[in-house]
Amino acid sequence: MLPRTFDICESFPNVDEAHWRALVEQDLNGAPFERRLVTHTYEGLYIQPLYTARDWHCAGDPSGFSGLPPFTRGSLPLDHQERGWDIRQQHDAACPRALNTAILEDLAGGVTSILLRLDAAGRAGLDPDDPAAVALAGVDGAMLYSTDDLRDAMRGVHLGMISVALEAGAAFIPAAAQLSALWASADMEPSKCRGAFNADPLGVLAREGHLPWSIDTAMGLAADLAAWTSARFANVTAIRVGTAPYHHAGATATQDLAFSMATALEYLRAMTRAGMDVHRAASQLLFNYAVGTHQFLAIAKLRGARRLWGRVAQACGVGLEGQRMKMHVRPSKRVLTARDPWVNILRNSVCVFAAGIGGADSIGSEPFDAAMVAGTPEWRSGALARRIARNTHLILQEECHLHRVVDASGGSWYLERLTDEMCERAWVILQAIESRGGMARSLEDGWIAQQIDTAAQPRWRDIATRKEALLGVSEFPSVGEHRPEPSTMNMAALRREASERVARQRAKPLQTAGGNAGSPTSGGAISQKAFDLASRGATTGAITAILGNGGPPVNIHAVTLHPFSEAFEHLRDAADEYAVACGRRPRVTLVSVGTPADHLARTNYAKGFFEAGGFEVCTVAGKADLVKSASEVAHTGTDIAVICSSDAVYASSVATLAPLLHAAGASTVILAGNPGASEAAYREAGVDRFIYMRCDVVKTLSELLAQEGVSL
Repeated sequence: MLPRTFDICESFPNVDEAHWRALVEQDLNGAPFERRLVTHTYEGLYIQPLYTARDWHCAGDPSGFSGLPPFTRGSLPLDHQERGWDIRQQHDAACPRALNTAILEDLAGGVTSILLRLDAAGRAGLDPDDPAAVALAGVDGAMLYSTDDLRDAMRGVHLGMISVALEAGAAFIPAAAQLSALWASADMEPSKCRGAFNADPLGVLAREGHLPWSIDTAMGLAADLAAWTSARFANVTAIRVGTAPYHHAGATATQDLAFSMATALEYLRAMTRAGMDVHRAASQLLFNYAVGTHQFLAIAKLRGARRLWGRVAQACGVGLEGQRMKMHVRPSKRVLTARDPWVNILRNSVCVFAAGIGGADSIGSEPFDAAMVAGTPEWRSGALARRIARNTHLILQEECHLHRVVDASGGSWYLERLTDEMCERAWVILQAIESRGGMARSLEDGWIAQQIDTAAQPRWRDIATRKEALLGVSEFPSVGEHRPEPSTMNMAALRREASERVARQRAKPLQTAGGNAGSPTSGGAISQKAFDLASRGATTGAITAILGNGGPPVNIHAVTLHPFSEAFEHLRDAADEYAVACGRRPRVTLVSVGTPADHLARTNYAKGFFEAGGFEVCTVAGKADLVKSASEVAHTGTDIAVICSSDAVYASSVATLAPLLHAAGASTVILAGNPGASEAAYREAGVDRFIYMRCDVVKTLSELLAQEGVSL
């Protein structure tokens, strides 16, 4: 007799949503369904516990097919099914020799394109020996000031096999000219060159708070580069629509989408004003997004971005090809931590996973020590961190085959509904920006920064109260952690070498051409002049000189990077400095009363609470004799004592124990737990503070550290 065939429909009959809801509410025992099971996001969206076909209420399949409008499911018919996404890793080592070594290691290890980030001097259009570059040379990027420097950094690289992208700040024309000159010196056909010049004046203004020219001039220069690039290179984009500064500062996913569309419109208008055809102009845009660790929001954001751009481009009269978004994605700096940096491997993996599922064309992956080395010019990411960063891509592609399914999230009622809702809310924000005169004006008058700050406040409160946990920082911190040692560089020697290198370059016959090469709307004349100079060895400063004076510089309050962990990491840094100066950490003693069943939960809670602020935690545990417990606190030499137990034990012991702890030398007695109606009685007995779920952890720790003499 043949075995019975399993029939899932027969074995698990359909249950309608009303019946399911009734069973759930029965299990909730009167607790509100919306409060217990519906999640509220910072975008103002409500995430339901269950989604059905009714939640995706449109007829048919409104997400369409990959490669066709509305492009939700992908910009290309088969997306990246054959080769996978482009693995684009950032390189920013100050030393050109170290930079070359790292690039070759990455390419040998599977990376398919690189992003070169110039140092602060180069991004400002300065040579390293310029007096204005004294504090900028070698900071936050590579010391590349000429085509020869670029050639040294790329020595041994087969340029025809990879894409090269630039992060050049306000110096996007000099950097683009030097990269183009490098391609030309390698006898590469322009049609074989692949890369991105990434001119993004609005992104520079947001991040740096400064542009060396008026916004109109900067936009005109970007349009000039776009016209020149479009006429010369078939596989290079000139303009980046970058919203990473806003995301780093705390923007929500819907704000991020709206800002990107508003920025793209500004650039599209600038290019068409400069005489470019709207179709050619649209083809010069590369959208650059940062994503966080809320992976479903990230996936929906990337799917929604393609849909929104398709709609915006169509409304602007752009043809089908220009409606296909080109997208680069990387993990947001706001989710990475300097403390317990190993956890960043997990955060980075979630971000790269979301970008892959979301259909990004190229993806960056962050070394786990990226936040640790940020802001210290002498440090750079280690070889192990860079190796793990690139291997994250390889595991997701070659072992998980993440790219083999086109739009793997398509058809998920939850993600389809989430994508729809995010697009709707982003469209409202976009309309508000347009009604105010556009992205440039909204950025310049501070409206964008104000909107980000308002939207971010609930998240900062949740982080401060540990409602939103940061693993390794606010939850399960390791006060005595051993962090990896970053690679170091001799910045004084590197700056001296760079200055000597630039001086030798200037001593060669040629090259200083001054004056303006024409107006920014002259169809690529300025970029062509910059290319001619770069081909003859001109330095960044010499090329910048041809850009002329385009109105007064623009200065605004920069949209500041705000890592989620910054408040807790500030406390940890201050506690570490105190430990170095005093020979010991600020200390707190936990007085655990009763059996483990009585005190363990609150003992563990209090331990994590204080270690998140850098305190050394001592424990006096399980003593039935309260007098003896108080005497042991005196031996620890701490000024802060924390009583940990159950509410029932507190009712019988706090009135006795709190005065004993003060008598034993504790200047502050804290109770772990919400006192509720007993607060007045406990305070009268000698309890000075209370710590409990959802209290302001950062504020409490700051006050206690200051009380211990720690400078914050």
